[in-house]
Amino acid sequence: MIDPLAEMVMLLQPQASFSKVVSGAGHWRVHRTDHGQPFYCVVLEGSCQLDVVGQESIILQAGDFVLIPAAHDYTTSSLLPTTSAHLVTAPVALANGEFRLGTADIPHDVRLLIGHCAFDSADTDLLVSLLPQLIHIRGEKRLSTLVQLVVDESRATRPAREVILARLLEVLLIEALRSTQETNAPPGLLRGLADERLAVAIRKMHERPTQRWTVAQLAKEAALSRSTFFARFSQAVGVAPMEYLLAWRMALAKKLLRTSNAGIVDVAGLVGYSSASAFSVAFSRHIGLSPRQYVRQQQALSVLQ
Repeated sequence: MIDPLAEMVMLLQPQASFSKVVSGAGHWRVHRTDHGQPFYCVVLEGSCQLDVVGQESIILQAGDFVLIPAAHDYTTSSLLPTTSAHLVTAPVALANGEFRLGTADIPHDVRLLIGHCAFDSADTDLLVSLLPQLIHIRGEKRLSTLVQLVVDESRATRPAREVILARLLEVLLIEALRSTQETNAPPGLLRGLADERLAVAIRKMHERPTQRWTVAQLAKEAALSRSTFFARFSQAVGVAPMEYLLAWRMALAKKLLRTSNAGIVDVAGLVGYSSASAFSVAFSRHIGLSPRQYVRQQQALSVLQ
C-alpha cells in the first residue's frame, strides 16, 4: 500500500544543513527571519519560550521537539523577562564546542539542540503547504534519538555520510509528522489522512495516479456521497479533490522530467494522461512552462551548479 506521507517526504528530498547545541543562562532573546528554511529544536534540559508569527507562544520543556517546515519569523527567549537589550545577534562559542546565549559565566538553565535542514525539491512550496506550519511534540524519546543520530552523523566523516543523513532526515520528518495530533492539525495532508474515509481516497490517488479519477469515483472509494466527500475533503485538506490530484500529478511529473530519461509521452502516461498534448497543456497551465522548456531549464540549472 502506498503511504502518501512517506511519498511526500521522499519528494521533499531533505538534506542536512547544520546543527549545534546551544545553552542559555539569564536573560536572552534570539529573533530569526529565515527564508522558509525547515527549523527543528530539541530541548535537552530546562525550558524556554518559542514565539512563531501567527502562532500562540509555547513554553518548551525538556524532551520537547519542535519542527517548523518553513520558518520565516520566530523568536526563542529565556523565561525571564527580556527587552531589546537582551537581543542576541550571535551566540558565544564555548570551549566544549557548544554555544551560549545570555550570560556566559553562570550555570545554564536551558540546553537546546537546534538545527536547519533544506528541502531539495522543486515543489517545496506546494508540498510544505500541505504540512502543519508548526509541529510541537512532547515526550517522544524516539524523536530525540533520531535527532541525535543526525547530529552524530553530520559531524562524522564516515563513508556514505550524505546518503545516511538523507535517510535519517526522511525518517525524522515522517516520525515528527505522524507523532502530531492529526485531529488538531490545520487543513492539509495530515488532517486528511486522519479522516478514515478521506484517507482511503487519498491513498487511492497516490497508488493509482494514472487512473482517470472523478470526484464521484473518489467519493465511492470513501463511501461518501459526492457532495459530502467534496465538502469534507476541501475542508480537511484545504484544496478540492481534483486540485489535489492535479498538484500531485504535476509534482510526480516534474520529478520524472528532472531525474529520469523518460520522454514526454512516457511521463504523460505515468501521471495519468492519455496523450502528450493533453499532458503538455496541463503542465504548462500549472507550471508556467511547457515540459520541454522545464527540462531545458533544469538542465541549465544543473550546469550552473
